[in-house]
Amino acid sequence: MNPLYSLVAQRAGNRCEYCRAPEAIFNFPFEVEYIIPSAQPGRDEDRNLALSCRACNVRKSNHLFGKDDITGADVRLFNPRQDRWQDHFRLEIETGAIQGTTSIGRVTVSRLLMNGAVQMQARLRWICLGLLP
Repeated sequence: MNPLYSLVAQRAGNRCEYCRAPEAIFNFPFEVEYIIPSAQPGRDEDRNLALSCRACNVRKSNHLFGKDDITGADVRLFNPRQDRWQDHFRLEIETGAIQGTTSIGRVTVSRLLMNGAVQMQARLRWICLGLLP
């Protein structure tokens, strides 16, 4: 486990900093991921680390950008150290879908495949349990 896990998890409120999944319902700790991957010039320091569920971490991989379906522009992904979640995303309580409200949000939702059937069903259950929003 990453030696900075406790710091990163506490700062994130034990939620995935991308899809907001609550860590408490999983049977293992979330991953400490590099916002800017170490394969690129990312560093192993607090300001480059985020708490991520396995699904978001695997899908983000070493990507930093994606194409916005509306504008066609290449846009950077959401950065939990620079951006506020609520400025770029909205959780639809009725469906469990996460909607990108900006180009950064749209690209991140698309790249991380945040609205798969399983993710949306899980979010609806978390909403019923009071774990989201």
